Amino acid sequence: MEVNYLYILGLMILILNLFITLAIIKRDDFEKPQKTAQLAIVWLIPVIAAIGIWLFLRSQDEEYKPSRGEFGGGPRDSSGVSSGD
Repeated sequence: MEVNYLYILGLMILILNLFITLAIIKRDDFEKPQKTAQLAIVWLIPVIAAIGIWLFLRSQDEEYKPSRGEFGGGPRDSSGVSSGD
């Protein structure tokens, strides 16, 4: 039995596109035209667009984590007044 790697690659691309299609459809924070455009891009440019949109969707889901720099985030506001401790 000969394994045809082209069919396996095609199947993997199809599964990836279906996964991303479902992820786009389940989103409630995008309007219908934006979802339609993203779906068109995923199916017209299969691998690159699917990975790019997946990364974009993942970045939208991540919690905002402020950096621990020297600016802001302390118990005092910009005027130097305590926040009511």
